[in-house]
Amino acid sequence: MTNKKNNSLVTPYGGNLVNLMVSADERQELLERSNRLPSVKISARSLCDLELLASGAFSPLDRFMSKADYERVLTEMRLTNGTLFPIPVTLPVAEDALPSWGEQITLCDALNNNLAVMQLEEVYHYDSMREARLVLGSTDPRHPLISEMTHWGKVYLSGTLKMINMPIYHDFLELRRTPAEVRALLQQMGNSNVVAFQTRNPMHRIHEELTKRAAEEVNGSLLIHPVVGMTKPGDVDHYTRVRVYRALVENYYDHDRTVLSLLPLAMRMAGPREALWHAIIRRNYGANHLIIGRDHAGPGKNSQGKPFYGPYEAQEMMEQYSQELGVTPVPFQELVYLADEERYDEQDKVPEGATIYSISATQVREDYLAKGVALPEWFTRPETSEILGQMYPP
Repeated sequence: MTNKKNNSLVTPYGGNLVNLMVSADERQELLERSNRLPSVKISARSLCDLELLASGAFSPLDRFMSKADYERVLTEMRLTNGTLFPIPVTLPVAEDALPSWGEQITLCDALNNNLAVMQLEEVYHYDSMREARLVLGSTDPRHPLISEMTHWGKVYLSGTLKMINMPIYHDFLELRRTPAEVRALLQQMGNSNVVAFQTRNPMHRIHEELTKRAAEEVNGSLLIHPVVGMTKPGDVDHYTRVRVYRALVENYYDHDRTVLSLLPLAMRMAGPREALWHAIIRRNYGANHLIIGRDHAGPGKNSQGKPFYGPYEAQEMMEQYSQELGVTPVPFQELVYLADEERYDEQDKVPEGATIYSISATQVREDYLAKGVALPEWFTRPETSEILGQMYPP
């Protein structure tokens, strides 16, 4: 695959990167006004969505969805203007939390920090089980989002947003970059092709090999883009994971073609639909390729003990819509470690009779971390083994 240097990156989805942050001049006036407006406290999930709306990661969306957009996204995966968009981005609020007066409200976090002023244009009811059935393909409460939705407020709000303050963080500030900031770094690298890697797990040697091969395959840059918002309950905490990612990128990746940046996304674990959403988000950050794994964004097994989604449904849906999305899927190849040759290779290229090593996630937890045993270097880098050992002492 050819790649011309100094070519421009793929354009944002929809053509322009949304930016809801107000100017410095307007901010002071809006900040003062926000203190006088009725306020609505939003959830951790909505906080993630608000941040990504404001920074342009959800472009062309510039607000929590209107009823018309919401309904069409549920049934057709499209906004009212026809743009492909697979996941509803909505603001659920309890009816008794709605102000009794005013056309504007202030959106606050759990600590009552003022974040944005919303022009209250729409308040509409929704059916959570209908939404789950259409978006997630199930109403099984074993799906983590479905069990969460039962506790959401019963109405959705929509309207113009003006962002006063981004959410406050105290960790990894240098890695928390907006789409515009990531695009600037990728532009400096001079590659028009960029492949993004979505992850919510620690990275081991197999992921390192996979991402490096993907960058070679597209002859371009690599964006390692882990989710640090909301992932699947029970996942390794983001603080541990980011220390792993940072150590790997610092020590084992080519700094001239690799960017590590954190994504404050609240995942829906929506499988195939979520894969398309991940592609839209990564395009807004400058990527035109996305590594799609087996059971991408899958939530595990349902109440009958069967996976919610087929292992390759996400890859198939990405192939179907890749041209419209402007993002090419790079399938996650099943790699195995050839012990005699001390290297990784694709499973279907393994010579007959070769000795293969593998360790399952359960073995990592039970046979190594729980017993204080260092993970072998063929499986993970020493830095990763040490960080995981610190966070999960025997």
